Amino acid sequence: MHTVDLDMLPEPITRYLAAHRTRDTITSLDCFTPDATVADDGKTYSGTDAIERWMKQSATEYTYTIEPIGACRTDGQDYTVTQRLKGDFPGGVVDLRFRFALRDGLVERLHIEP
Repeated sequence: MHTVDLDMLPEPITRYLAAHRTRDTITSLDCFTPDATVADDGKTYSGTDAIERWMKQSATEYTYTIEPIGACRTDGQDYTVTQRLKGDFPGGVVDLRFRFALRDGLVERLHIEP
């Protein structure tokens, strides 16, 4: 694992993170391959239609802010970005690891975990 400056992350990751912070679903979806998967909160969403439904639901479930606090390259095209979420969800503050796998310049997999 190698630490990476947040401003040195690959473009699809930085674009996704910026769009996610502002809840811009259209830009967020453009970062994924058509057959991408997202795993979050014990569920897996496959394909952009399912990922779009997940994005819309998670954007309205709670009010929160997101601050990236660290990043590392874990393998070839795999990166992990730790983000701090603060909001009105149970506990109020949580650090989550967003594990990205890239393919062909897009996000192929995103796993979100504590």
